[in-house]
Amino acid sequence: MADPVMVPRAEHAISRRDIDPDALKVLYRLRDFNYTAYLVGGGVRDLLLGRAPKDFDVGTDAHPYQIKKLFRNCWIIGRRFRLAHVRFGVKTIEVATFRRHVPLAEAADTVPGEAGFEPEPVALPADRREAHPAGRDREHGEDASHRQHHHHDNTFGTPEEDASRRDFTINALFYDIATFSLIDYVGGLEDLRRRVIRSIGDPLQRFEEDPVRMLRAIVFAARLDFTLDPPIVEAIQARRHLMTTASPARLIEEYYKILRSGSAERTFRMLAEHGLLEPVTPELQRRATHEPLWDSLRALDTYRRRYVDMPPQLTNPVLLGSLLLPIGMMPRFHHADEAADQTAMEAAHDEVVEGQEKDGEARRRPRGRVWSTDRRDRRPKPPVLKIGVLPIARRDSERLRQLLAVQQRLRDLESSARAKRALLHRGPFEDALTWLDVHGQAPEIVEHWRGFTEALGGVATHAEEGAEAGGAPEQGVRRRRRRRGGRRRGFRRPREG
Repeated sequence: MADPVMVPRAEHAISRRDIDPDALKVLYRLRDFNYTAYLVGGGVRDLLLGRAPKDFDVGTDAHPYQIKKLFRNCWIIGRRFRLAHVRFGVKTIEVATFRRHVPLAEAADTVPGEAGFEPEPVALPADRREAHPAGRDREHGEDASHRQHHHHDNTFGTPEEDASRRDFTINALFYDIATFSLIDYVGGLEDLRRRVIRSIGDPLQRFEEDPVRMLRAIVFAARLDFTLDPPIVEAIQARRHLMTTASPARLIEEYYKILRSGSAERTFRMLAEHGLLEPVTPELQRRATHEPLWDSLRALDTYRRRYVDMPPQLTNPVLLGSLLLPIGMMPRFHHADEAADQTAMEAAHDEVVEGQEKDGEARRRPRGRVWSTDRRDRRPKPPVLKIGVLPIARRDSERLRQLLAVQQRLRDLESSARAKRALLHRGPFEDALTWLDVHGQAPEIVEHWRGFTEALGGVATHAEEGAEAGGAPEQGVRRRRRRRGGRRRGFRRPREG
């Protein structure tokens, strides 16, 4: 490999003021113990582009268990390769040991323990050794044979080898905290200047190793407004069929990331243009000329760009509906059928309770749901929804159905205050209001509900403060009745005399 390009502090725009303080703590502590530590990956790329990084990752020559010794708030994770997660509250700084790319043929000739692969053993008390057999990984419960299978992903290397192992040149830049300089082994700085996505190594081979890299190439090009290097375009055409070999769970998470990115419309347009939707989600590929789909994604992007950080309101059900409803994939509601089913279930429940009361075995009916002891009376689970080959979690599809079911009630501003409070406490209310904000084109209705929620919250807060001070609650706020007497469930007062 050629000598790296070193860019001194005076010739680049990265400042320590722009780096997360906790990431700096990790970098400096590793350096204080004579380890090499660089800021790596997308954080460096985004800082050079003047964008706010989503996260800050650290690369080092310290091995995972050496990192763990330096940080009490460190956890070692990963089955495929070991990573150190240093946690600061809800924030996590990912620290990875420099690795080198080992072809599968070469990995088959190596054994665990070479190149620093085998982690240091964890000393356990004598009384716990039997619970952790020698054939198991004591930290993760992973079979030794499984570790050997993934050995090629866990071979430590140098910074140069780590840079050449990465996917695209713009993601292989390092920032050295010791000299405040940039280190470029693969020409990433020039590609940033040219605004081009270029693969490290032969894209045909790199996409065959990991087909999801094809999707990531288009995601970066769409989000950063870059162009794709011609060899990448050719490799996508030749290898796009390999997308079907990728993990469906990983792909659906990539789809959710795209929908949350603020550039979903542009990304899905480019995916359709290069034919990458066809192998995994052919329904979306066929609807690439369907304007309601792009209108929906455009509305989602507009909502996302209101916020600097990711808004928690963009939950999976909201994202899922933004993608599926415009192409007609969500099952329609049949309110009459649902009402008939509910009536039948309640009748069955009444029969069961009546029979139990006759036998002196009456049970209390759980609030908020229909209950029956007969399996035949239970409502069957709906089928798992799929986009192409990608399964959707049932909880997400069910919540989507629920939030759509209350849209009409949200638009009814003439309903009573009691009905509004009841709707406010329903599970899907927040998701339903977010959906109305994104796709409802009714900002005045959204503002009405925001105001109603704030006013109701203010009254409740004021009442709680008055109760703590010993004052009487405000008029209109109901007090919870206290249960008197010494009787409890399962307890009987003993008879006197």
